[in-house]
Amino acid sequence: MTETYKTLRYESDGRVARITLNRPEHLNAITDDTPGELRAAVERANWDEAVHVIALSGAGRAFCSGYDLKAYAEAPRPVKGSQDMPWDPLVDYQWMRHCTDCFMSLWRSLKPVVTKVQGYAVAGGSDIALCSDLVVMAEDARIGYPPARIWGCPTTAMWVYRLGAEKAKRMLLTGDLIDGITAKAYGLVIDAVPADALDAHTEALIQRMASVPKNQLMMQKLMVNQAYDNMGMNSTQTLATLFDGITRHSPEGVAFKARCEQVGFKAAVHERDSGDPLAWRNAR
Repeated sequence: MTETYKTLRYESDGRVARITLNRPEHLNAITDDTPGELRAAVERANWDEAVHVIALSGAGRAFCSGYDLKAYAEAPRPVKGSQDMPWDPLVDYQWMRHCTDCFMSLWRSLKPVVTKVQGYAVAGGSDIALCSDLVVMAEDARIGYPPARIWGCPTTAMWVYRLGAEKAKRMLLTGDLIDGITAKAYGLVIDAVPADALDAHTEALIQRMASVPKNQLMMQKLMVNQAYDNMGMNSTQTLATLFDGITRHSPEGVAFKARCEQVGFKAAVHERDSGDPLAWRNAR
């Protein structure tokens, strides 16, 4: 089976399918193509009779830096996620639900997914990582959801399901990044290891799982996931996805978008995350 991808690589290696986000010059930032390609690669691995485990990683210095704000924040409206005002919530919902469902293909995959995180897994990149079954981080890597400060709500809501209410609030009410050591202590990831041991440690876990029969892996994963479905995961994600659109079209969200267009997204993000009570950040 041959497929061409713009934003990732797919390789089959014995019992392991390897999906690699592949825009290293942009820290693997998410484009319009990324969600659909990720879901297609997961489906490809699921239909491959040889594959037992999916290994997900990012090429270069980072796993994924989130949505490509150069395209989504700096470009004048209308662009995906930033409509002309007044906006239609259901137009935004349709696009973001597509992205959410594509990321959740990792969670719903019948074959377990192990994600390796170096550098950064932030914003939408944290959504992708946390939809996998197990995450192994480098100790010096950073994970978090800074758009919780302005311009985002994590549509997958996986922070809640992985951390519980209090620690999820700690992360989402500040937008802070934490390192791999802290993420491991919080229970957000399965392990954190020195950066130079990350590849070997992750690979050992993958190979251990790959030695298990496929049907056993599927049944264990389906049983655990069903518990989360019973908690109402789908309805929570529906609400989070609607809220995500609101954050980008609220007075503060519109002001942030305008600031990105004025000074560039890096400067605007630095201002947003600095903690200073800047006037444009506090429209109300």
